[in-house]
Amino acid sequence: MFEAEQKRLEEQILSILTQQDIFVSELKWTQIPFTGEWGITTSFFATAAAEARNGKSVVVPRRAQEIAEMVANGLGTPEGFTKCEPVRGYLNLYFSTVEYAHRVLTEVQVKGDAFGKLSRKSQRVMVEYSQPNTHKPFHVGHLRNVILGSAVCNILDWAGYDVIRANYLGDIGLHVIKWLWGYLKFHQGETPAHDMVRWMGDIYAEATRHFEEDPDVEKEVRQLFGRWHNGDPDIEALWLKTRQWSLDAFDQIYRMMGVEFDRYYFESEVEKPGLELVDQLIQDGIARDERPQDSVIVPLDELLGLENDYRVLVVLRSDGTSLYSTKDLPLAIQKFNEYDLAKSIYVIDVRQSFYLRQIFKTLELMGYPEYAEKCHHLAYEIVNLPGNVTMSSREGTVVLLEDLVREATQRAFQIVAEKNPELSEAAKKEIAFAVAMGSIKYSMLSKDNTKVVTFDWERAMDFNGQAAPYIQYAYVRAGSILRKAGGTVGTIEHPASDLHPTEVQLIDVMTRIPDVIQRAAEEYRPLHVATLAYDLARAFNDFYNQCPVLKEDGEIRAFRLHIVAAARQALGNCLAVLGIVAPDAM
Repeated sequence: MFEAEQKRLEEQILSILTQQDIFVSELKWTQIPFTGEWGITTSFFATAAAEARNGKSVVVPRRAQEIAEMVANGLGTPEGFTKCEPVRGYLNLYFSTVEYAHRVLTEVQVKGDAFGKLSRKSQRVMVEYSQPNTHKPFHVGHLRNVILGSAVCNILDWAGYDVIRANYLGDIGLHVIKWLWGYLKFHQGETPAHDMVRWMGDIYAEATRHFEEDPDVEKEVRQLFGRWHNGDPDIEALWLKTRQWSLDAFDQIYRMMGVEFDRYYFESEVEKPGLELVDQLIQDGIARDERPQDSVIVPLDELLGLENDYRVLVVLRSDGTSLYSTKDLPLAIQKFNEYDLAKSIYVIDVRQSFYLRQIFKTLELMGYPEYAEKCHHLAYEIVNLPGNVTMSSREGTVVLLEDLVREATQRAFQIVAEKNPELSEAAKKEIAFAVAMGSIKYSMLSKDNTKVVTFDWERAMDFNGQAAPYIQYAYVRAGSILRKAGGTVGTIEHPASDLHPTEVQLIDVMTRIPDVIQRAAEEYRPLHVATLAYDLARAFNDFYNQCPVLKEDGEIRAFRLHIVAAARQALGNCLAVLGIVAPDAM
């Protein structure tokens, strides 16, 4: 925001040093940690060290301070700054608080929904997330993956990357054949009229129970698998038809969560290329065929001359059937060939960390080191539900995502109805859903990716703590103030008096948004944005409680309205990055 002043400042500093035969290749500026005023600092240690290397007899720390004092004396108090101090080899310059605050608010007003977005990088990044199995229920166990993956996509987009949202679905395998067997045996001709996720999950659980309890059922399922594998047209048609039911059910869930995808991959599409790739690996001496007694393996440690680092990757069963690795290898290559990716990110739970290390190292051995280097595993931990519920789609003991959302919405509805009984039923339901989804998402995103999340209703729906409703309510409160003021704020004028500390603190939190977006994108950690959103809401509430807005007159009232408008915009932008709706009322 002070680019012109900073450039002019650099020119003045270089001129001062040049007159003293002191040469600096470049000045590197960093922000001074905020302590009530904003500033920038640069160091002269490198300059002093260069003099020492060139034969000048100097003590580097002392000489750095001498140079800093020389520059400070030459500069005085530069335009746009209030203070210039040489401190232990550093030159610290502090901006005018009023001018800085004015520029921040102006930038928020001008950029609006784009405030916090970074310049485009012309780099394409793929994030593969969700990855459900068709013919199985979509349950709470899938929840963190979807929420984390979607938020990371948003963050990368805001950071300037071209993001491809990819979903890799398990549409083949024994689980599918078991479902088809159960459907043909007990439900033939039925179609899912409603509640498709639950209906398909019930059939799967029913088929699995028969499969595990009756040896004859396993034989029938194996026979059905053979028919499907050999291309029986009736079975293949049923598979495709029922797969679409699963996809339709998943789509309902994705729409509910505000999630979308640009590219769908299916296991069935990469199985044949995977089998061909395994043959090539054997021919190239990378894989060893130990069939029929054993599997086809890639002896990674043996090939790399290591011991117990990567161990052995199995790429084909002894009976010739495929594994995840059979398909993950060709899929990894296909992604790069299709999109020329700068990064390929896999959102997969932490238990698959070692396996993915094996996949990436195998890609390297296959002659794709540049692909392997660009692959990144974004690991995440599990979610514990109230009562330590253990989920198993096989046994049918799952907590469906729809059930969790339904309960969250009911709880949110009660709170909204108590706070705003005058709202219509439709408005209460809309707000309750926004609060419910926000509560669920924020409870996942406000924890580090690799930490276990223990879902707690009271904490997730807290209107007074670090939770989505607290942040959403701050956004609503800001909107309410603006509506009472007439809805428009006009052109921002410089304040006529010094700013209140809470005004300065709130504006400072707003300034952090672009840097936090950048850091979150570099580390793939929505936690940074979630924490900032809470800090912003808390700073706004401190400001609201200590600085009257509508009761003030003239320039103070006008300036504080601009602060409110900027805070509302900043809160809305942070929530948008997290995939959380910012409601207009609560």
